[in-house]
Parts: sequence; structure tokens; C-alpha cells
Amino acid sequence: MSGPLTGITIIEFSGIGPGPFCGMVLADMGAEVIRIDRLSNFGQGNKLDFQSRSKLSLSADLKDPKTIEEIKKLIISADAIIEGFRPGVMERLGLGPDDLLDINPSLVYGRMTGWGQDGPLAKTAGHDINYIALTGALDAIGRKDGKPTPPLNLIGDYGGGGMFLAMGILAAIINVKNGGTGQVVDAAMVDGASVLMTMFYSFNAFGHWSDQRESNLLDGGAHFYDTYECSDGKFMSVGSIEPQFYSILLEKLEINDDQFLDQMNKDRWEELSKKIAETFKKKTREEWTNIFDGTDACVAPILNLSEAPNHPHLKSRNTFLEVDNYMQPAPAPRFSNTKEGIKNSPQTVGQNNDEVCQKYNLDINQFKKKN
Repeated sequence: MSGPLTGITIIEFSGIGPGPFCGMVLADMGAEVIRIDRLSNFGQGNKLDFQSRSKLSLSADLKDPKTIEEIKKLIISADAIIEGFRPGVMERLGLGPDDLLDINPSLVYGRMTGWGQDGPLAKTAGHDINYIALTGALDAIGRKDGKPTPPLNLIGDYGGGGMFLAMGILAAIINVKNGGTGQVVDAAMVDGASVLMTMFYSFNAFGHWSDQRESNLLDGGAHFYDTYECSDGKFMSVGSIEPQFYSILLEKLEINDDQFLDQMNKDRWEELSKKIAETFKKKTREEWTNIFDGTDACVAPILNLSEAPNHPHLKSRNTFLEVDNYMQPAPAPRFSNTKEGIKNSPQTVGQNNDEVCQKYNLDINQFKKKN
């Protein structure tokens, strides 16, 4: 197993959420990701922490100056680091950009925060829901007669945060490979989430977007782009936007009402949604799944986390893998020549101390618990 990032070394300072996710993505692609964990947690770990898969663990006391010096030796050989502390923390530890770029001018210094390294909110606490609240994303999600709906923590933490940090690190590494120097990648979730909203800002600029939720093409306002409950209390997703797909939707629903032919008339969307809802309530999710199976209606059953890994399409692509008896999402995207994969299950804190210290000629005593 050798992914496209084989030969790349990344040091990840242990954190929560999008930072570890970024490290997982890069590790699954073949990078050697060494996670710096707290020495006080030595021997601890959780096999179900899938974001820690494919990584090595080195336990360290970041308050010990001697340990910091050993970590700097490790960083001399690294291509990039990932850190998700509040602004100023790494600088106080002696591990800030100036400290590390001085000893490794080619280092890519990846910083993961919610608000960014500067600005009025930079030093304040926050979570995904707060970051996407300021971008316009949260206000746009939900039903018009209700409050904004938190879309899990996918938009800020993982889409706007972890994935943008991974992309930024790789872009900066390519720049170094092309003759550039190391630099800081400031991945702020509030920035990334804003970029994810680009299309909707475009709609707004064209005058094609209403600030009232559930009134637009992609927010549940359209009868042909929404979710519908079935007779068994389960749900189907409908995304029949294009006319040719929309016609198949009506055919399979056995709807012959001429009102439906005026697909893009927003004045009729609410009424037509009610009629489609009544139709879906006549059959179970399984029955509707069979009716739409193999068609281009853009209709699919809504599955929960237990059901998704067993869907025939996802099973055929091995979209989910069972590792150590636990089902989890497989690495993505896929490469035709360099095969990425899960190198190992999550390691306990300090499990790879000997291995890492020997490979990078570090003093193993600095990574052991003191009596």
C-alpha cells in the first residue's frame, strides 16, 4: 500500500475536530503523519477514534523545554505540521512559525482555527455553528416556519476547515517542490465556509436568491428538490432539477396534473410540494426505492448510518471498510496507480515512541513519563 503522498512527513499536534480529520485524510493518502499527544495520556486511546487511523503516536510534554528541542529535531525532517491551538499558543511553546521556519525553511506550517490568526474574534472561543453563522450558511438552512438548522458540523469544521487545510498544505508543499520556500497556511473555518457559499452568493448577486428559508431552488423550496416522508415513516430524497429528470419523476409518481408542467413557477412550488408529499405517503420507502431504482429521476432513499454501508452501490465500491471489526468510511478520493488505504487502526498515546525516536534519532527519555 503506497498512496500518492508516500515520502511526505507531517507532524500533527493533537487536537479535536478538523485538525485530526485533515491529518487522517493526508495519512490515508500515504503521508507519514506523526501525532504529538500529551505525555500525561500515555497508554490511553480509543480504537473507535477513526480520525486517528493511519497515524503514528508520539507522546510528549510540550511544557518541557528539553522535549521541545527534541521535537524541533523531528520537525527539521518534516514537510509540514498541523496545529489547531488558539493564536499565540504555539509561539509561547517556542514552536511558532518563526521558530520552526528558521530551522526548516521548507516547512509548511498548517494552522487550523475557527476565526483565523487575526481579526477582532481571533482570540475568542467558538464552534462550527458560530463560524457558519457569520458566513450566511446557517441562516440559509432550515424550514421557513422554523429556526436555522445546524447541518451537523460539516460546513465549518470539516468542509471549510479540515479539507481546506489539507488542500492548503498540499498546495504549499507543491510550491516548495517547485522551488518556493516554506510558509504558513492560515486555514480559518469562517473563511473556508464562506468559500463554500460562493454559488449562493452568485445566486444572490443575480437576484435569484431569497433570504427567506425554504424559498429557493436548493433549500427545500422547490417541490422537485426536497425530502418526502413515506408510509413507513422513512424518507426519500428528490433532486429532479433538469426537465428530462423531472419528467421521469412525474411518470414514476403517476402524476398527470398539468400544474406540474410549469416546473419553475415559484408561486406554485408550495402547493405542488404538498401534492407530491401526499403521493409519497402512499408507499413505503422500499417500495419507492424499487420504483425509482435504475432511473434518471434523481431520487434516492435517505439512509441512516447503520443502513448506508449496506447499500448495494456503496458495497460494490467499498465506500465503507471494516477494520478490526469496526465499519468506517474508506479513504477518498481514489487513485489509479498509487493505492491509498488505512495503514493502521488508531494507536494508543505513545505507542510509537520507540519507532519514531529511533527513526529520527530522538532522545527516547524525553518522551517517557517522569517518575
